[in-house]
Amino acid sequence: MPPSPSTRPQAAAPPLRDRGDACPGALRLHRAADGHLARIRLPAGDLTVRQAAVLADAADLLGDGHLSLTSRGNVELRGLAEGCGGRLAALLRDAGLLPSERHERIRNILASPLAGLDRHTPSDVRRWARELDALLCASEWATALSGRFLFVLDDGRGDVAALGGDVSLLAEAEAEAEPGTEPGAAGDRTGPAGGTLLRVGDDPAALRIAGPDAPRAALAAAEAFLTAAAASGSGAWRVRELPDGHGLTARDVAAALRSAGIRAAFVPEAPAPGTRTSPPYADSAAPGIVEGPDDDRALSVLAPLGRLSVTQWRLLTAIAADDGSGALRLTPWRGVVLPGLPAAAAPRRLAELTTAGLITDPASPWHRLGACTGRPGCAKSLTDVRADATAALAAGAAVPDGLPTGPASEGLPVYWSGCARRCGHPHGSWIDVLATAEGYRVALVGPDTAPDTAPTAARTATPPPTAPAPAP
Repeated sequence: MPPSPSTRPQAAAPPLRDRGDACPGALRLHRAADGHLARIRLPAGDLTVRQAAVLADAADLLGDGHLSLTSRGNVELRGLAEGCGGRLAALLRDAGLLPSERHERIRNILASPLAGLDRHTPSDVRRWARELDALLCASEWATALSGRFLFVLDDGRGDVAALGGDVSLLAEAEAEAEPGTEPGAAGDRTGPAGGTLLRVGDDPAALRIAGPDAPRAALAAAEAFLTAAAASGSGAWRVRELPDGHGLTARDVAAALRSAGIRAAFVPEAPAPGTRTSPPYADSAAPGIVEGPDDDRALSVLAPLGRLSVTQWRLLTAIAADDGSGALRLTPWRGVVLPGLPAAAAPRRLAELTTAGLITDPASPWHRLGACTGRPGCAKSLTDVRADATAALAAGAAVPDGLPTGPASEGLPVYWSGCARRCGHPHGSWIDVLATAEGYRVALVGPDTAPDTAPTAARTATPPPTAPAPAP
């Protein structure tokens, strides 16, 4: 249950956005210290093997020979040369990765990576992602959304619902006969058949809608956000940035759904984001073999510190083509899922990926270890955080000088940041390793604790280079 208003930490005032969103994309390249950067949006992280092969070619021919996986299941190419934007765009266009050039930066759609692959879950959210993407690309007004606005589609396991979506859809195992107290603005007390919850920002309330209406409802909620942002005059890019008095709530969205002809029922307090609402699921953040129905298996692997070489990427693509379903799914945990392998082939293929340096075992010391780009790729970074994180791991600790152990920090992700922006940091709780002028500041950050106000657990100088880190 979310904390009451009296116990929530005091949040900083939302920023006033007085300039356009400069978030990089596939066509709008960002100039970094190591060359230009392109961010290719992949709704629900979905790729065909042909599209994956094209990305490998682009990284090899135009970039630095690596692909970076983001916390939204997208791909970044780094080290791109000046003037290569037209050639990159042509490669992506021919592969079907630019269905609408005017919309390419707003196609931010996260979906549960294992939906339809393990024994309990339907694949509806993957279909919703495709339908929502098509609706976005067909909408003229949607181009006004920022490149940071995020749609989240959770299949009921609670894996992506807690990742900070602006508009979130959560599939329910069964629709409840009585969704809440008095009806909301939608005017429907019992709700539609087939349970899907729609949430906006951090509002604890939700709307229950029918599954087939989910993509249209998500789009209508995004339009309601743009209306609220325009009325506020704040230039807000995301729901959480709307100022007091102009916030977007489930009741506000209910009116927008009613105008769109979508039935909805008001749920005054929905399950907290990340709450599982259905039977036991496979852990979509953990590497390994995922057991599906009958003889089907999926392989889930993670990229060490979120980076894959072209060689590693091509191996994943070859396995998907030869033994899998011909598709890859990127995950917000900077991993890749390969669906559709036969049970007999899965262990052998997983062993190949282990040998290639990918994280394939939940017990790996690299599991749950992340870092921003750091130096030399980012001029704002104070140090080479990737090298420092690797050195600390080689010394037997995921953080410099360690952190007091105990239930509070056990199993949490560890994230190294080169500056206070903390680009790509995890959501919820994590161990924050922040580079400062005096060395690294280590703190335990919770879901209701701003990183810069978290109590400092340790401070240490940059760890010196040491022996090679253990294999993933």
